Amino acid sequence: MSPIEVVDWSPRWAEQFEEVADVLRRALADVRSATVEHVGSTSVPGLAAKPILDIDVIVDHADVPDAVAALEGVGYVHRGDLGVAGREAFHAPDDGPRRHVYVCTAGTTHVRNHLAVREVLRTRDDLRDAYSQVKLALAADPQMDIDTYLAGKSEVVQQVLEVSGEFSDDELRAIRRLNDANA
Repeated sequence: MSPIEVVDWSPRWAEQFEEVADVLRRALADVRSATVEHVGSTSVPGLAAKPILDIDVIVDHADVPDAVAALEGVGYVHRGDLGVAGREAFHAPDDGPRRHVYVCTAGTTHVRNHLAVREVLRTRDDLRDAYSQVKLALAADPQMDIDTYLAGKSEVVQQVLEVSGEFSDDELRAIRRLNDANA
């Protein structure tokens, strides 16, 4: 079995997101700016994905400490920013469903990237299908490692971001450098 698991899209992912988001929204009820967004490949109907939900809790900069405390209050374990400024990562308190949860500062390139990719792939079947094909082909290689996988997806992601019209050339170059060690 490939170390990178990519599977066909499942409508269950949207249901699982809503279940997790309900818990997060209740925990974040006192954080005035908090919104909970389903991002990443599992948020795009028809897109093959690693079967792990990506969830961004987006807050104003001033609300980051309160959002972190709120998630810790319902059992999430804060892991720090893991090298990505404006993003705080968490271990979930359980494995059902598998998920990555982040508290993200509103307006950062990271958040804009997630939202732009989601929106473009939800409306552009051609790019969604191209992205699926690349991901499935990369994951089929039994020697695939996560860094090579991310770099292999970079070209399609760049196309998606260019189509979004949300990023300057400098921002697109910076995103490419983050996703592709050879850029």
